[in-house]
Amino acid sequence: MGPALEVADVFRRHGEAFRQVHAGHLGGVERRVMGAITACRTAALGGHVEQCDDCGATRIAYNSCRNRHCPKCQGLARAQWLAARQAELLPVQYFHVVFTVPAPAGEIAFQNKAVVLSPGDEYSPIMGIENSLAGESA
Repeated sequence: MGPALEVADVFRRHGEAFRQVHAGHLGGVERRVMGAITACRTAALGGHVEQCDDCGATRIAYNSCRNRHCPKCQGLARAQWLAARQAELLPVQYFHVVFTVPAPAGEIAFQNKAVVLSPGDEYSPIMGIENSLAGESA
């Protein structure tokens, strides 16, 4: 049994009003994604009839939109991706650290991500900040 309320249900109920209110800020890509999610697994995309070989019971199976943003279509891919990421985790406690850098430093970091954000390099600027936040000397 699926969730009681899906993204497609919200788009069907409120999508047109949302598109009108945000007409100047909503691009063609976003409109197409909303349309694909709304039409996903409905008669709008067509379908086929499945029949059980044993009992003869039939059901209509509607085609999916296969849009990469669709929560119905990408549920399995998401679960597989998460499982793969969890398999990479070490059996240690993790911390998620978020901090803001001054705007000029952020501009430099944006242009030089490989240097500034290099993980595992104890001499990287980010590691120096993280070590100082943790109370360790670099």
